Amino acid sequence: MSISGQNLTIVILTFKSEKVIDSCIESINQNIPIIVVENSKNKKFKDYLESKYKNIKCILSNSNLGFGAGNNIGIKASKTDYVLILNPDSTLEPNTLEELFLASKQVKDFSILSPICSDVNFPNYGMLKDRSFVNKNNTPFKVDYVDGYAIILNKKNFKDDFYYDEKMFLHLDSMDLCLRINRDGGSIFVIPKSKINHGGGKSVDPKYHEEIELSRNWHWIWSKFYYNKKNYSFLKAMTECFPSFLSAILKFFIYSLIMNSFKRKIYFNRVSGFYNAFIGKSSWYRPKIDN
Repeated sequence: MSISGQNLTIVILTFKSEKVIDSCIESINQNIPIIVVENSKNKKFKDYLESKYKNIKCILSNSNLGFGAGNNIGIKASKTDYVLILNPDSTLEPNTLEELFLASKQVKDFSILSPICSDVNFPNYGMLKDRSFVNKNNTPFKVDYVDGYAIILNKKNFKDDFYYDEKMFLHLDSMDLCLRINRDGGSIFVIPKSKINHGGGKSVDPKYHEEIELSRNWHWIWSKFYYNKKNYSFLKAMTECFPSFLSAILKFFIYSLIMNSFKRKIYFNRVSGFYNAFIGKSSWYRPKIDN
C-alpha cells in the first residue's frame, strides 16, 4: 500500500514551542490530521491549537517525557497506517509530501521513508560502513540511519507497537530506532526529491537556552553510553564515552578556575550524565523549566 493524505497522520512533539509551531503547521496540507503531543500540562497551548486549526488534536503528556516517549504517545494515538514524525522547528516545502507519496509507490517495502534536508551542508542521513557515499541522482536510496526530525514510519513493520526506546530522554533515540529496524530486516529510504527545512535545535523558546543546553549535555553522554551498552557492549560504551568523561572533568576545573559558571555547569552535567549511565541509573535529568 502506498502513502496518501488519507492514510497518514502527522505527529509533532512540542515543549515550549510557541514561537515556531505555527510556521510548522501552516506548511502542512490542512486536510491531513495532525496530533500535537505537548510535553507538559499547558492547557492554554492545547486550547490555542485546537481552536485555530481544525485538523489538530493536542494531547497533553502532563510532564516532560522526552523525545521518544512523547512521540510514542502520538504514534499510538494515530489511526492511520503511516505516521510522519515532525519536529516543530521543521517546515515542509510545497511538494514535500507529494514526493513522499510518489516514492512510496516505488519503494514497496520500507519501515522508514525520509525527506532530505534542504541544506546540503547538513545531511540528515548516513551510512555506517560506506561513509563516503554520495547521492548522485534523484531516485530513492537506502541508508542505515536518518535524523528523527522528519521521518515517515510504516506502523505495520513495527512489532508489538514498539517504536522509540522510552528509556532515552534525548539524543540517539532515532539512531537506536534505525539500528533496530536494520537488525529486524527492515529498510530505511531517503527521498531526494522531497525536501525538508529544519531550524536545528530551535524547537524550544530561546529564552530557555541555558537550561536546554544543560539538559542536552547531560543527556548527550548518558544516551551515548546507554546506546552503546545496550546495542553492543559495556566495553564499547566505555571506549566511546570515557575520553569525553575525562575531558569534561578537566574542563569543569578549568572553568571553575576562570569563574565561567555556565560552562562549569555544562561540564558538570557531562560528568554527571556519564556517572549515572555508568552505574545504570535512568535518564532522570530534566531542564528546570515549569511545565
